Amino acid sequence: MAFTFVSGNAFKLKELQEMMGVPVKSINIDLVEIQGEPEEVACAKCRAAQLHVDGPVLIEDSSLCFNALNGMPGVYTKWFVERMGLECLVKILETYRNKAAYAQCIYALSGDNGVVHLFKGVRHGNIVTPRGSTEFGWDSIFEPDGYIQTYAEMTSENKYGISDRSEAFKKLMAHLAQKKYTK
Repeated sequence: MAFTFVSGNAFKLKELQEMMGVPVKSINIDLVEIQGEPEEVACAKCRAAQLHVDGPVLIEDSSLCFNALNGMPGVYTKWFVERMGLECLVKILETYRNKAAYAQCIYALSGDNGVVHLFKGVRHGNIVTPRGSTEFGWDSIFEPDGYIQTYAEMTSENKYGISDRSEAFKKLMAHLAQKKYTK
């Protein structure tokens, strides 16, 4: 099962390696992200990564979607956080009663003949003021339903047990168990 994980995000690589329990071959390529729906973005990133790597590639795309904003900022969350910061992102919802949101992770794996396989995980929750470490994206503002901690406040084991990323990962691993990915 050999693939190259394409990401410039060290935290995403760390989580993938911890969930897999083994080192993962990775490369940092600055991929252009198209505008579109999450599945379209993930497929396009995977195909773009494939142009730079010999063999199967895996990319991961995450979204934080506010119900009051009909799913925005979604795939653009990274850009919102980089330009505004977490506090300002939370303030966008200040005038809304509805603080519900969902976190979504999509792994995209290149397959034979240009086919891209998608593995999606979704976790519902609420947007809160930042709590816990603010090192990893928006983890400190997302409190999953049924919990009183944000992703950032949880232990790795707790987060991996319930997160959108772990749900997508389980689907990816089930697929990989049926296939052999070698160079």
